Amino acid sequence: MEGKKTRVVIAGGGTAGWMAAAALSKLMGKTIDLVLVESDQIGTVGVGEATIPTLHIFHRLLGLKEPEVMAATNATFKLGIQFENWRERGQDYLHSFGFLGKDCWACGFQHFWVKGQQKGMVSEIGDYCTEHLAGRAGRFAVLPNQDLNHAYHMDATLYAKFLRRFAEGYGARRVEGKIVEVAQNGENGHIEALVLDNGERLEGDLFIDCTGFRALLIEQTLNTGYDDWSHWLPCDRAIAVQTTSVGTPPPYTRSIAHASGWQWRIPLQNRTGNGIVYCSKYWSDDEAKQVLTDNLEGEMLTEPRVIRFRTGTRRQHWNKNCVAIGLSSGFLEPLESTSIHLIQRSIIRLLQLFPNGGLVAADINEFNAQTLEEMENIRDFIVLHYKVTERTDSRFWNHCRTMDVPESLAHRIEMFSEAAKVYKHGNELFGESSWIQVMMGQGILPKSYHPIVDMMSDPELEAFLGNIRATVKRKVEAHPPHMDFIRHYCPSKTEA
Repeated sequence: MEGKKTRVVIAGGGTAGWMAAAALSKLMGKTIDLVLVESDQIGTVGVGEATIPTLHIFHRLLGLKEPEVMAATNATFKLGIQFENWRERGQDYLHSFGFLGKDCWACGFQHFWVKGQQKGMVSEIGDYCTEHLAGRAGRFAVLPNQDLNHAYHMDATLYAKFLRRFAEGYGARRVEGKIVEVAQNGENGHIEALVLDNGERLEGDLFIDCTGFRALLIEQTLNTGYDDWSHWLPCDRAIAVQTTSVGTPPPYTRSIAHASGWQWRIPLQNRTGNGIVYCSKYWSDDEAKQVLTDNLEGEMLTEPRVIRFRTGTRRQHWNKNCVAIGLSSGFLEPLESTSIHLIQRSIIRLLQLFPNGGLVAADINEFNAQTLEEMENIRDFIVLHYKVTERTDSRFWNHCRTMDVPESLAHRIEMFSEAAKVYKHGNELFGESSWIQVMMGQGILPKSYHPIVDMMSDPELEAFLGNIRATVKRKVEAHPPHMDFIRHYCPSKTEA
């Protein structure tokens, strides 16, 4: 039924604000009146430069073309994350986005590989995955009818600017100003308006909190509450800095573990994003900064800046007439590049449950239940990297190795350790290949495998494994070098 337009007010810009504005204006622009308020005087975190393949879904919804987005955001391709020194110092492995080998109806490829490993028939498990081998070889191509198992390294600030232009083209209105008051209804506590420093009053029906860690609406105003997960994820600070490019950008993110945290290295077309995530219980800001600067490649383009955070989740992500999206909704450290994914999922979930003429408690409850379930699943996957380690060289790693973990994670670890079994429930983000690669990479080698594998004779198993490896090798050898493809496909239109 046609009615008056729903007034949507987005508080805050950045990646979260402009992703929300772009999707809502494009997909619901005729039924809503959308305004976004942000201040040029308030900076954004702006370091979320690595993504995962689910971003293709968001871009497809908006009708965006991959080469245009990449050229506008100085982007390179990403086929996975290389974890260095996580299992033990001097050891590394790649968590790639592709699928491992071939499954059968009863069990996954890892069961065939485990028996092959026991028989001395196999090389490392990544040799049976195109994306894994291509990442290590530094090769890449986008081919017709190809599975889009790739993501991007991009400039988050440029991405927000790109989406702002897009959103404004579909009627989103940007207002410059600082929010000095959040006006609430005296009876039900709903937010009625945002009052700006120039006296302007932005009234709305639905408010989206994209104010980052400040959580101005969802927490400072509505006192929603926060569940702290730092007992499982003890890192609570990060330092970010940009450097000049050195060498050819690999098609993967590097995550380099140190004594009390880890360092990221994200290669863009004309610079590199760097940072260190650490636990202030074991390192001071100065110590962490020293470790970061001692391990940089290239010259610093920006001054290192400290970002403080607390891992966990808002108790409600939709409270009354306010939806928290992005850092205001909670924080999981960027180890598996899930921040932009969580923004995207909240936006799509809001679109699916969008209030039509009034708020419905069942819709709000469903939004909150789905969001919490997704965050808990991602939390478990990130905790896995810390828990399953052989490092004993620092108090930080001794704490992580011996800490209690959520029962849901302990169950997964036991299933895989005993018999190579993994599972994916419903809409979980990380699939079986991801869990297998990280658990094996961190040092878990299953004790046994599914008995159906024994239906193959040893010669048949060896031929099966050998054919997959040979096919993967042929595919990768046909790909051009990563940067050669970028220069042809999506050369940067930005300045360094």
